[in-house]
Amino acid sequence: MLALRLARRAHPLVQLCRLLVAVASAGTGFLLLCTLGYAMAHPEAPAGSELRLAWCLGPVAATVYLALAVARTDPGTRPRSGLAAIGLGPARLMALSALTTALSTSLGSLLALLAFLHLRGDLPGTPFDGPAAGFLAPDQPLPLPAALTLLTVVPFVASAASALALRPRDGRPRRARRHGGTPAASGADDASEERASGEQAAHPAGEAPAPGPRPAAGTSPSGLPWGVAAIALGFAVEAHAGDADGSPRFHLPGGLASGPAGVLAGWALTALGLALAGPGLAYLCGRMLDSANPGAVRLLAGRGLQQEAGRIGRPLGVVCAVASGAYAMTAPYAGARLSFGPLTTLGAALVAGCALATLATAAVEARQARVGTIAALVRLGAPATLLRTAALLRAGALTVVLMPLTWVVAELAAMPLRG
Repeated sequence: MLALRLARRAHPLVQLCRLLVAVASAGTGFLLLCTLGYAMAHPEAPAGSELRLAWCLGPVAATVYLALAVARTDPGTRPRSGLAAIGLGPARLMALSALTTALSTSLGSLLALLAFLHLRGDLPGTPFDGPAAGFLAPDQPLPLPAALTLLTVVPFVASAASALALRPRDGRPRRARRHGGTPAASGADDASEERASGEQAAHPAGEAPAPGPRPAAGTSPSGLPWGVAAIALGFAVEAHAGDADGSPRFHLPGGLASGPAGVLAGWALTALGLALAGPGLAYLCGRMLDSANPGAVRLLAGRGLQQEAGRIGRPLGVVCAVASGAYAMTAPYAGARLSFGPLTTLGAALVAGCALATLATAAVEARQARVGTIAALVRLGAPATLLRTAALLRAGALTVVLMPLTWVVAELAAMPLRG
């Protein structure tokens, strides 16, 4: 009941984010049900059904990623002063966040089931009888246990991921005297606890900062070397798969490109590498802005981007991975008119929409985190044009660095399919 009250009395922007999660869950659930319908209508082709089920992993991962981003930025489940006194500590708030995520995704799954039953003709109304009716299997009874099992995938994985990401962590250092430490070490621990208490008291509303990675301005994120290594390994796997003769080939559903099966593993590695390298690339963009005797605008933009690298870098890397993957799959048909099926269009829209919505959520969270800094600059007399110019510089630096990188990755990923 408490989760329902928190969801009902939330800010309209928070409600919009939860609605986006429900819509994404509905689309993903509908794709899973259509895969079940295809398997029912084509029992003689189990390989095709397995391939379509495997390609549903992309929308499932995108939906879970969006649900996790919304859960991390939900202000209704952040620790506040006084909540622990009534039994709402960090563990209870984590459970409430996971329950709220489960409610949003379950609502989407229910909508997907209703839409699927309506198109099949199981509910009152005109059933769908177009060329895509083969994915509905209207002439066969729907196995309800199998349908419910598929529909519970997104709510279960999303709520589990939210609970794992928002689990309470004891950030206070252990006292040295418990382990036989020196008095100096114990005094350092006491100073650390005093600094933590001062940071908690700095929030007048009693809210804790939004969970998520927040590296300091002088600390670079550690994922850049791993991201570069994953991208290089992905290119090597793609090149080896493209040169191998007689290797098994995969055929993308919906009229997309087909090629060696190893290319798919290379795409997955390059996408993972872009996601891992995103925070480091955003940090390097900030270092580029505040280098070489910067002025006030460049210094503000560079330091702000370094502070936000851990928050917006990962969603930026995911958007770059989605863009490069979309280009690689459509590049072999350059100059030809492509005609995608409705389910392929829905899956692509879900993946791209979830990636962009996650980036927008991270941008809003970064904006909220800068409210105190912006208010302090305004009190000091900083003009509004200074803040707007700094924001434009941050966006321009990210565009200049990430767009060519995305294009290079997309071109190299599309080369095995052109050969």
